[in-house]
Amino acid sequence: MRLLLLRHGRTEWNNDGRFQGQADPPLDEVGQAQAERVGPVIAAMRPDLIVSSDLQRCRATADQIGPLYRSDARLREIDLGGWSGLTSEQAGRLYPAEDAAWRRGEDIPRGGGETYRDVAARAGALFDELVTAGLPGDPDSLVVFVLHGGTARSLIGHLLGLPPDTWWHFGPLRNCHWALLSSEHGRFRILEHNAGVPWAGKVDTGPQQGTASVVLPSQTTLSQTTLSQTAVVGDATASAPDTDPIDSPTRPQPAR
Repeated sequence: MRLLLLRHGRTEWNNDGRFQGQADPPLDEVGQAQAERVGPVIAAMRPDLIVSSDLQRCRATADQIGPLYRSDARLREIDLGGWSGLTSEQAGRLYPAEDAAWRRGEDIPRGGGETYRDVAARAGALFDELVTAGLPGDPDSLVVFVLHGGTARSLIGHLLGLPPDTWWHFGPLRNCHWALLSSEHGRFRILEHNAGVPWAGKVDTGPQQGTASVVLPSQTTLSQTTLSQTAVVGDATASAPDTDPIDSPTRPQPAR
């Protein structure tokens, strides 16, 4: 079985460098265009099941893949409590102790919200529930989760069985980019990270990336026309997720 984790398109808060968390801003004009471009690419992979976060930025992205998907609140972004809507500078001024701990790499409940371990637990519980209910188990089956940057990174680390203080090694997903994992005999491995559709210009909260003509594992069943629209795995300097605005520094490693 393969699991594709697709991050939603850009929102105005992404572009402004604001922490989103579980706030519910819609896609902006660029984000809607991103979703319209990536949707047919994901649909052409013929997913067996699509599950989306119930927040509108994810549902609007999932709509472009097709109408047959379910939504689940367990795929929401991390709850940031009082940090939601703030810029990095504002959060540092209003919550100096929490900000200092977060920048040291500590997994704390910012603003009275959740930790990333909490996020991994609820998203992982959803996945386990789907497995128990009879997820397609053959190697070529594909399940798509449309979700958020912090949720994707937490779920990747959880499914790979990695300790939480290593999850930051996964660079954040760009808007409308995906990670692809495969599972055999109950063990996961990561096949792709930050794969997506190329764009010209600044289309999300991170620096621009180049693209190259490489066929990724998720693209092996696509037509040549569809392949011409797709990009390669991005680097670790890609856009910050919903929880890390553009003006946030690169996350330091936790103190040993």
